Amino acid sequence: MVAATTGIERAGIDMGGVAALTAADVSELASRLDRDDYNNPFEALDDWHLLRAIAFQRPELVDPYAYLLDFCNYDEV
Repeated sequence: MVAATTGIERAGIDMGGVAALTAADVSELASRLDRDDYNNPFEALDDWHLLRAIAFQRPELVDPYAYLLDFCNYDEV
């Protein structure tokens, strides 16, 4: 049985490699999320989590794609 590849593996990116990502890498990831170009919802979820991790570690790369993350401001008080 052949294991399916995740969106992260298709992109050649792993969660530990966020520091090495370029703007082109993030653009490809965001484009795939925007097109909803996945075989199953778990691939989309993997890419969404990766984009979210990038947003926390390298926010300058994600600014143009923040709409894909749908962050909500919560009153922590």
